[in-house]
Amino acid sequence: MKAVFYSKYGDQGVLEYGDQPDPRVGPDTVLIEVKAASVNPVDWKVMAGYLDGALTAHFPVIPGWDVAGVVLQPGPAVTEFSAGDEVMGYVRMDTVGQGTFAEQVAAPVRTLSRKPANLSWEEAATVPLTGLTALQTLDALEVGSGDTVLVHNGAGGVGTFGIQIARARGARVIATASERNHDFLRGLGAEPLTYGEGIADRVREIAPDGVSAVVDFVGGDDWRASLDVLSQAGRVASIADADVKEHGGRYIFVRPVAADLSTLADLIEAGDVKPVLAETYPLERAAEAFAANMDGHTRGKIAITLT
Repeated sequence: MKAVFYSKYGDQGVLEYGDQPDPRVGPDTVLIEVKAASVNPVDWKVMAGYLDGALTAHFPVIPGWDVAGVVLQPGPAVTEFSAGDEVMGYVRMDTVGQGTFAEQVAAPVRTLSRKPANLSWEEAATVPLTGLTALQTLDALEVGSGDTVLVHNGAGGVGTFGIQIARARGARVIATASERNHDFLRGLGAEPLTYGEGIADRVREIAPDGVSAVVDFVGGDDWRASLDVLSQAGRVASIADADVKEHGGRYIFVRPVAADLSTLADLIEAGDVKPVLAETYPLERAAEAFAANMDGHTRGKIAITLT
């Protein structure tokens, strides 16, 4: 099969495009014909070797954890899916080697749910990692109706999902982004604020009573400054800074949970959440897609297409 892979750690220059062995179908895995994948910052961070202490790499490594595609063959223990089913998944395992930037992937059934019928393949491929991260962060803080939520990095891949999910739950959402993205955030249902120095004062101007939840999707100093506008019973979580635990908050590391993916599919099919697709690249141009993601200014997600 054709795939993108790398045989050593490095930047996007180590990526190659060519033939790799077809994946094997284990008892609890599903062989998928990949229609689309998407790029996440963790993909190039793994490629750079930053997670070598946590994830064993089996070279050559095919990158990618997000997928949308068609079931070719369910493993002998799999009862959840049949050949021909359209699925999406966050195909993260405890090692890296057999990723989703390939014509086929063998995905553990625990990482998959049905593909929302109202999404293209490319849109569906942008959902799993970032959508799950947003959902699990909001779940951890029990965000719901009556909450005022401050979302840091609202225009990023996770932030766009976080805003829409929180709004679907009846929360008021304030979100940070550069000024060029303020109209975009309004379109998602958020009240935009510019990030950076003075963020607490800007929050107080529009929410004098403060906020009941802070969700940090970027790291840096803004979430710490936000503690000054957090109500006494407020909650805080970060996906980027484990120091949040020292302030009574939650550090979130996303997990592949099939039930959560199904929840996202329900929200999408109900029209409450829509993925934000920034750009698409063919598989053979994956290095360009990595470079675009590494630039750090993507609005939404970048997809890799194999159709």
